[in-house]
Amino acid sequence: MSARGCVAIMGSFYQSHGFMITGSMVALVTPMLEDHQIDWERLHALVEWHIDSGTDAIVPVGTTGESPTVTPAEHCEIIQTVVEICAGRIPVVAGTGANSTQEAIEFTRSAKDSGAQACLLVTPYYNKPTQQGLFLHYEAIAAEVDLPQILYNVPARTGVDLLPETVLRLMDIQQVVGIKEATGDIERMIQIKALCGDELAIYSGDDFTACDLLMAGAKGTISVTANVVPAQMKEMVDAAMTGNQALAETLNKPLLGLHKSLFVEANPIPVKWVLAEMGLIEEAIRLPLTALSEKYHVELRAALSQAGHNPS
Repeated sequence: MSARGCVAIMGSFYQSHGFMITGSMVALVTPMLEDHQIDWERLHALVEWHIDSGTDAIVPVGTTGESPTVTPAEHCEIIQTVVEICAGRIPVVAGTGANSTQEAIEFTRSAKDSGAQACLLVTPYYNKPTQQGLFLHYEAIAAEVDLPQILYNVPARTGVDLLPETVLRLMDIQQVVGIKEATGDIERMIQIKALCGDELAIYSGDDFTACDLLMAGAKGTISVTANVVPAQMKEMVDAAMTGNQALAETLNKPLLGLHKSLFVEANPIPVKWVLAEMGLIEEAIRLPLTALSEKYHVELRAALSQAGHNPS
């Protein structure tokens, strides 16, 4: 693995493995063809574009990668393919979460076998486990698969909130190395950081508040916006992480329209439409998600233009 995005820190896992993934990470879309099969050629091109643009890590098959609608076999093949394309140049954080603990174990085991550097594990959705259930879920995955875990808390989508006190309990599990906080609540991050210290990496999962979260000490962002403007996101994240607030805010300002408008409908509907506008993928998405409503086209084109891209 390249040194980019990896720094030595304290903590039991990092002492034995020697790195932490940091910086601008993309929650990668899964490109599809008109018949809704995976577009492997476009997937390869997107990953190469991100590497060339300075993206620090690829995060395939998360929410933005349509993990709920790809088949289990496709899920594992996407991860393996992205790992092979990256070829150690930048880390791969594989989305392996599920609302079934056994399925999450199987996805995580497959990701490790494929060579992913870490996994991103969303809280089990829909079945609404208790805090104890969440603890036992992550503990069970760690017992079966020795792969660094980044917890993923997005209660607006899952219906369950991974509370800071439970995150602290999970720190006893060696494989738990970070959390993607998508609540958009800066105070939540500060609370987690106060409880867990520097041994737990906190990542922004909310593009609109990412700059502020980074300035408050987050180790990076797992971003939807980075699908569209990876180089600009990389510059903003680097400025924020080095404490250059004025530069970070200046770089973030043109991106605010995208941060907001990429969520006018359920992710990844808007971001896939924008990428199709840019000619990077076909405009294809699997049911029950549908094509972006026409009423939002003007808004998204304006946000794209504000960010410095004018599709032909």
